[in-house]
Amino acid sequence: MLLPRALRSVLCVLCCAWLRTGAASRLKTPALPIQSEREPLPFKGVSGCSFGGRSYSLEDSWHPDLGEPFGVMHCVQCLCEPQKSRRGKVFGKVNCKNIKQDCPDPNCDHPVLLPGHCCKTCRKGDGDMKQTDAVLDNFEFFHEKGKDKEGDLHKSYNDRSYLSSEDMGPGESRTDFVALLTGGTDLGSSSGVARARFSLTRTSLAFSITFQRMDRPSKILFLDSDRTTAFEYRVPKGQPDMICGVWKNLAKPLMRQLQSEQLRIRMTTSTSRLDEVEGKIIKHRALFAETFSSTLTSEEENSGTGGIGMLTLSDTGNNLHFILILQGLIKHKDKEPVLVPIRVQLMYRQHILREIRANITSHDPDFAEVLTDLNSRELFWLSRGQMEITVTTEAQDPRQISGFITGRKSCDTIQSVMSSGDALTPGKTGGVGSVIFNLHDNGTLDYQVQVAGLTSDVVGLTIELKPRRRNKRSVIYDLTTDYNKASGQAVGSWSRLEARHIHMLLQNELFINVATAHSQEGELRGQIKALLYSGLEAPRHELPTPLAGHFVSPPVRTGVSGHAWVSVDKQCNLHYEIVVSGLSKADDLTVSAHLHGLAEIGELDDSSSSHKTLLTGFYGSQAQGVLKDMSVELLQHLDQGTAFIQVSTKLNPRGEIRGQVHVPNNCEFGTRGEVEEAEFDDLFVKDPEELKKDPHTCFFENQHQAHGSRWTPSYDKCFTCSCQKRTVICDPVICPVLTCSRTIQPEDKCCAVCDESKDPKDMKAPERVEEHPEGCYFEGDQKMHAPGTTWHPFVPPFGYIKCAVCTCKGSTGEVHCEKVTCPVLTCSHPVRRNPSDCCKECPEEERTPEGLEHSDMMQADGPRHCKFGKNYYQNSDNWHPWVPLVGEMKCINCWCDHGVTKCQRKQCPVITCSNITRREGTCCPECGDSKEEDDLLMKVPDKRRTLRH
Repeated sequence: MLLPRALRSVLCVLCCAWLRTGAASRLKTPALPIQSEREPLPFKGVSGCSFGGRSYSLEDSWHPDLGEPFGVMHCVQCLCEPQKSRRGKVFGKVNCKNIKQDCPDPNCDHPVLLPGHCCKTCRKGDGDMKQTDAVLDNFEFFHEKGKDKEGDLHKSYNDRSYLSSEDMGPGESRTDFVALLTGGTDLGSSSGVARARFSLTRTSLAFSITFQRMDRPSKILFLDSDRTTAFEYRVPKGQPDMICGVWKNLAKPLMRQLQSEQLRIRMTTSTSRLDEVEGKIIKHRALFAETFSSTLTSEEENSGTGGIGMLTLSDTGNNLHFILILQGLIKHKDKEPVLVPIRVQLMYRQHILREIRANITSHDPDFAEVLTDLNSRELFWLSRGQMEITVTTEAQDPRQISGFITGRKSCDTIQSVMSSGDALTPGKTGGVGSVIFNLHDNGTLDYQVQVAGLTSDVVGLTIELKPRRRNKRSVIYDLTTDYNKASGQAVGSWSRLEARHIHMLLQNELFINVATAHSQEGELRGQIKALLYSGLEAPRHELPTPLAGHFVSPPVRTGVSGHAWVSVDKQCNLHYEIVVSGLSKADDLTVSAHLHGLAEIGELDDSSSSHKTLLTGFYGSQAQGVLKDMSVELLQHLDQGTAFIQVSTKLNPRGEIRGQVHVPNNCEFGTRGEVEEAEFDDLFVKDPEELKKDPHTCFFENQHQAHGSRWTPSYDKCFTCSCQKRTVICDPVICPVLTCSRTIQPEDKCCAVCDESKDPKDMKAPERVEEHPEGCYFEGDQKMHAPGTTWHPFVPPFGYIKCAVCTCKGSTGEVHCEKVTCPVLTCSHPVRRNPSDCCKECPEEERTPEGLEHSDMMQADGPRHCKFGKNYYQNSDNWHPWVPLVGEMKCINCWCDHGVTKCQRKQCPVITCSNITRREGTCCPECGDSKEEDDLLMKVPDKRRTLRH
């Protein structure tokens, strides 16, 4: 049958939805019920989404139907997400994602795929082992934490103030992962145990790692599904027990492996291989609610055992919920699961406070439980990090692991920006407040606060809950006595945090309030929340630079405030992180608590000769990055403290908020050239011994070459070679056609260049010295090119691209590449003389080519060929279509019929049995009456076909 006309638009929507799918970048929310696919909107005036000719209400979810012969995509789930336009109008946006990667692993030997389902399930009667997620469903806090804010208004102590995915900017949403690292049998049974927490934002994976009973790690390796090194992080020598890092620019295949829990992490030390630990990176629902944590280790040497605990307090009552992930406690190699009794104890100084007896299996040793009604002493010991959790097996070979419970640890910074726009009675004063916190294991909270631009003296500085009623504040700690009026700062420690306070602090449920003589209820206010670790060299342990409308010239009365961390590294590059706050939804529905502006750095002098450099344009509450190639003048102003950072908006394009920046540096001559070398040292390991260990290294001409590197072979300068995962690809250099009258052949180059030298008698004055006499560096071939030269770009692994020409602009040192424009041909049957040629030519005699190569399809004439998706097919070609988010659909055959694409689903015979199943890799359902019959049919496929036909 013909391809449905609606499929093209549906495929287009799926492609767009696939590119912007938020599975890896949205906060975890409860699963939405699948709505009827044919449920229309009540009337046209209601906002919603249109998909495939059907209408859906906001927050509806469905499986897309691509029409015949494709049918319903059961492994793709689409959601109509509510969005806001710049004018505040609510509309719907379709977001689709592949849900097959979220299918649970069936706990039976022969799972089946039922018709109309995406995930395999076990037959009735098969054993079903305990699943961690199933255990979690029994606990109140996993349901409560996932509810919307409106559903939590009955809570006794606070209204929820979580940042939902709708309240966050495009770059702020995140997905969390966790890993337990132990020394298994493959690694020699180390005594060490490590816990790693990961946060994925866009394509960056930030990680925070703590470790015990092992030497300080020197390297962290991320292993892909083939157990080859996908990323290596060398731990800086200055880092303490907490290891902080970022894996930037994850490739899409690795992102998919991360989401499907196929990546592993390994930590190695420089002292001994016995100290290596490794673990699987997994998603876990407990991460969303976790506020306390514990790392459990064994006193036994080289035991290879360990565990981590994720704990939280319930919202109502003093109940402690916890999940234990255990490794190595049960030494059992049989395929059948073994039930092992365990004893879990909560202890204080060897005194047993609580004890739980339960059973775990060798295949699923995780454990979850609730300890109800903790008394005041237990809560006190919990807040001070003095409560210990112990797990002991009661088998013939008993094993025990234990660890102290502390507040959740991470490399994130607990901070807050206080603004008048976020005050209980919002205003526009132009003032600013900034605070950073540090939570210790013993429950002590250090704080550094600064305020500026206030309308009157500070009379109160307090940490509070969200008020239950308007203007009825709930103060839990007063730090006014630590405030110094002369400096505008307050520095001190809060040593009596309760367990409930720690829980709320780490759940972003606390606020800091600044009251003044003119605003007794509060002139400035900010939510205390964690700022994700970025990996930049910004001094987050120091107070940031405050940004306020008060510092703009002339001052701006605004409700927006911000702060910024700024530093200059050894290569004289500027690292910056900016956080803004204070835009109210009531004031501007189009912004919705986000700032859309431009951040600039420049001199305090507002004269026309001031040096200004654009840092970044951003949408959201945060902006961060690295600024290179700074001018000497700006670096000097940073060193002298006469520079500023400014954030501009459409309402105030000359500056909404500003702050003076002082960054001492030794960059008298501007940015240093070592930055390029430093960057390449990070990308390619130069040490030959290290190269030998890398499984992706190439060996060529008696030398090891790093994966991704490019070089000119010694045997011929007219070739360029590249290393692509142990494979060396060498391509001949393709020289561009020169249009100049005189050419020369440099000895060390393959291609001739134009001779631009002039006769001395024609030279009237000395030529101006070029700014970049050394030429241009091109990343493709990793070579320097002389000013004015042209070449075809080299793009590994495809080689030289003849359809593009690059030119080195000598005056600026920039490389400019543009596509070759082919001439208009008058003949009816143009041909390409060589496969590497970019443009076709008219043949000497008009003739019809016997067949067109695949590369000819872009310029083919007539309806003989078909285009499907991004691919071209010749007449009579057959293929299986590829659908975004689903992949290749092997049960559908498409063919090209004189320029018309036709597709048809494979015809399946009619079956009459009641128990219908579908095996993986097959297109048609089959009877699944008994396991024995299935095994027989698998072994005798010819008989199966005879029976079915």
